[in-house]
Amino acid sequence: MFVQNRLSSWIDGIRRQIALPLRIELWNGQHVDFSSEAPRVTIRLPNVSAARYLLTPSLSNLGAAYVEGAIEVKGRAHDMIAVVNALARTTLKAEGKFARVVRGIAHSKRQDAEAIRYHYDVSNEFYQQFLDPAMVYSCAYFEHGDEDLATAQVKKIDHILRKIELKPNQTLLDIGCGWGALVIRAARQYRARCVGVTLSENQFALAKERVRQAGLEHLVEIRLQDYRDVRGQFDRITSVGMFEHVGVKHLPEYFAAIHKLLAPDGVVMNHGITTTDPDNGETPYGGGEFIDKYVFPQGELAHIGHVLKAMQQGKLEVSDVENLRRHYARTCAIWTDNFEAHTERVRTLAGDKRYRIWHVYLAGCCYAFEQDWISLYQVVGRKAGQRSAALPWSRQHMYPASASPAGAHYALTEDGLPAFSVLQEDGGARMTSAPPSINSFNAT
Repeated sequence: MFVQNRLSSWIDGIRRQIALPLRIELWNGQHVDFSSEAPRVTIRLPNVSAARYLLTPSLSNLGAAYVEGAIEVKGRAHDMIAVVNALARTTLKAEGKFARVVRGIAHSKRQDAEAIRYHYDVSNEFYQQFLDPAMVYSCAYFEHGDEDLATAQVKKIDHILRKIELKPNQTLLDIGCGWGALVIRAARQYRARCVGVTLSENQFALAKERVRQAGLEHLVEIRLQDYRDVRGQFDRITSVGMFEHVGVKHLPEYFAAIHKLLAPDGVVMNHGITTTDPDNGETPYGGGEFIDKYVFPQGELAHIGHVLKAMQQGKLEVSDVENLRRHYARTCAIWTDNFEAHTERVRTLAGDKRYRIWHVYLAGCCYAFEQDWISLYQVVGRKAGQRSAALPWSRQHMYPASASPAGAHYALTEDGLPAFSVLQEDGGARMTSAPPSINSFNAT
């Protein structure tokens, strides 16, 4: 009876403060609506003990209860996340353990490899249910805002390759290469000699196969390797959606490692999620705790100010910074819609529990980007201490002279990757659906 009275009091308090499209179904068959609007989210408490999750409705508590099956939640993920965040804001104070907590997480090669495999080695088919055909698992670039996901992901890769001013015959290292889309595009478009490294065995296997199918084995090498074990120097280095796994305290070491791998006149581009908390705190109301437990163990987000300082500590000079927060909010929204559109297949591939984890995770990320809790920055850098002539005069090289018009979409080849243009000796280009034949390079 004590719990029932507390729950009744909590419900009355919420309804006095805010109207929500929420229905709570109780274990005794009764239900409570939180507005006159038809409910878009229904939370069912199967027994009295489940009420405790609502009494302290942090994102971690309610997320864990949903994932573990202690409560049942029905509704679209976007609506679920909006309602749960409203409950948290109304009930809890963003302080103490519900504040933007700073976590100190230990990192080692073994721990990092285990964390990567936990997140990425679900199955390739699982990721195919919500990613684009090229399986680019990072923020897309919506030049006009009306692009489909596949087009926006190709534009993101092209945007990166222009930022680093990639040229034919240059060497490129892609740290955290995923399923190989960037290195394949770089080899096709620019005839660059590429090395992609990943710690995910599933990504490694499929990326190698995609390189083979594209006929690019003479230009692209995929390795199952920690970036700290890479040797040699590269003209260009990209790291897309990987440095979130490094750890805030280890960022200077990470950028120092990149400095060592970068050629004297090289260019590096780091693309990654950041926190908007100046003290490197995680998302409030327990959101970070949920992600660490269920989604990204060992993951940490740094503030962009901390990132820029760490780059300088790693002896890299920052030459360009771009905020793509709006782009990642849209990317996550599309991923969430795709995920829900393939609900039954995802459940079959990953099981009910992992389905529930990802169901709220993808929509939760979209909400966090929308609310300015987290952001996404692309940062371009060079080795520090060079003369000013090494720097470009402007950002004009990042944007093609004839930008694609609104509504334009890239064509895809039969393997699900974008069609591409091949650079000619005269500086022009021709479109082709087969990889370029290049015999003059000595890839190392």
